Amino acid sequence: MAAREQQLINEPERIRALSHPLRLRLLDILGEQGELTATQCAELTGESVASCSFHLRMLEKYGFIERAEARGREKPWRTVSRGGYATEIDPEVPGSVQATAELARLTFQQRAQGLWAAVERLGEEPPEWIEATRLMGGSFWATAQEAAEVADQIQELLGRFEERDDPALRPEGARRVRVMSTIHSEQPTRDA
Repeated sequence: MAAREQQLINEPERIRALSHPLRLRLLDILGEQGELTATQCAELTGESVASCSFHLRMLEKYGFIERAEARGREKPWRTVSRGGYATEIDPEVPGSVQATAELARLTFQQRAQGLWAAVERLGEEPPEWIEATRLMGGSFWATAQEAAEVADQIQELLGRFEERDDPALRPEGARRVRVMSTIHSEQPTRDA
């Protein structure tokens, strides 16, 4: 199965619009839940309805979410792209590198918090989920093209599970599983 098409973001102002912890969280929960009102977002995030409303409007302004069909008096929101988002650095565009770096820092900070919370509750998990929880790392020598190919293969592997966004297609006992991976080069040394 081919991976879903991600929305490519390369404009610094749109990248900066995502660089807020609550906005990232709102995108996550809308991606998970489908459609939610500001009140439902507030319940799930622990933030005020006013704060969620403001940040939802900012996400709408920059094209990440839109209004879903009204349900009576409720006015839910939904993501524009079910495939998620990917940033692209354009060194020719002023601010592109800085905006992407800030978004990467914030995203990994949030994902790391989720990882630490998962590790802290491992003692409460059944053995099969303890066994399935992994922290892996590694390094290898590769060209830029080979590194990009590895990233594409990881994305393709994750794509095998995307149809399970539909609750009817999830096997019994399935949970949302987070994968955090990076592919980056180290600073070249004299010996390299």
